[in-house]
Amino acid sequence: MRYEPIDKELFVTNRNRLTKELKPGSLAVFNSNDTMPTNADGTMPFRQNNDLFYLTGIEQEESILLICPGFREEKKREILFLRQPNEHLEKWYGHKLTKEEAKAISGIETVMWLQDFDGMFHHLMAMGGVEFVYLNTNEHYRSEVTVQTRDARFIDWCQAKYPLHTYQRIAPIMANLRRAKQKQEIDLIQRACDITEKGFRRVLKFTKPGVKEYEIEAEYVHEFIRHGSKGFAYTPIIASGKNNIVLHYIENSLECKAGELVLLDVAAEYANYNSDLTRTIPVSGKFSARQKEVYNAVLRIQREAFRMLRPNVIYFDYQKEVEKMMESELLKLKLISDTDIKNQDPENPAFRKYFYHGTSHMLGLDVHDLGNMHDNVQVGSVWTIEPGIYIKEEGFGIRLENNVLIGEKGNIDLMKSIPIEVEEIEELMN
Repeated sequence: MRYEPIDKELFVTNRNRLTKELKPGSLAVFNSNDTMPTNADGTMPFRQNNDLFYLTGIEQEESILLICPGFREEKKREILFLRQPNEHLEKWYGHKLTKEEAKAISGIETVMWLQDFDGMFHHLMAMGGVEFVYLNTNEHYRSEVTVQTRDARFIDWCQAKYPLHTYQRIAPIMANLRRAKQKQEIDLIQRACDITEKGFRRVLKFTKPGVKEYEIEAEYVHEFIRHGSKGFAYTPIIASGKNNIVLHYIENSLECKAGELVLLDVAAEYANYNSDLTRTIPVSGKFSARQKEVYNAVLRIQREAFRMLRPNVIYFDYQKEVEKMMESELLKLKLISDTDIKNQDPENPAFRKYFYHGTSHMLGLDVHDLGNMHDNVQVGSVWTIEPGIYIKEEGFGIRLENNVLIGEKGNIDLMKSIPIEVEEIEELMN
């Protein structure tokens, strides 16, 4: 692995927290993600199922975790199943985990080979006092699952073979557990933020009229990988000129021209934990008066939102308050008028022409991390704060985004050292 080893106590603690949420007589099953095909014999880079990683630290494909807290044999209350290493696998794909290595990473005492799964699973289902079977699905509110997953195939197989057990959803429990971060998780997210800062500072020195968006992308990934990241936390958005106003522009193919802004929504991962940064910088190294005016409006909103996003606040109430601030700033910028507000459609308010996305989302193993957005904001959760103003008729947009740990007494800006003031940006670019 590229990152420094994670203390297994994180995964032991996470499993213990999960066990406390299960009903008596339960068995919980977690499958790794599939290795996804491209074309011919190609495959996409493997990414572990985040719930399985959260509970084990194991990144290897074709892995399964069983948790059966009430089983009479203590050593079999947690069982990790792995592909058995062999000479062929090692020649073609490199090293696969031994049982001892998997124990050291996960803290799980009982590690078995995958070929023994069916027999052990049947034994637990038939002889383990199991009534409730917790199975996993992707229930993220923004998910669009169009390909049958390994979890989905396992659900079909399990319910067909054992139709009379009572099946339960594990996803809501995992979402609740993953929402508040453990100290080690916060440290890993901070490491991802620090690597992101290195990339951004490199790009500030590099960007000038004539460079291509993809050249900026290359500068970022060079810096990320050389500091132990696998690369981008998400597909990078490097949007110059009129592309500023497109939220998910990812082509990154155009030339950056003098006088334009380039919006950089680019961040690193570290040890599977993510950061999420957005900055908007002037290609020529200096903002125009109008660009600076809009930029500072966005920055004011971001800083006020930082103070507002506190424990026990409901996200959607917070979003409405941010939208009120946005409306006020848009009036000052003369982008909307009092008449626009008076005559607006409540379902499509005037501000939405220039600000058309949410201000925040949770962050962690997923960039849009798990958690119920209708619940109160929780101490220990990590959020983005990312207002933006997008002015199609003026040909530019500005978004600013930092990552924030919700503290009991006050929030902690995990990106406080990353330049954001107009004067900082201009000084570093010149």
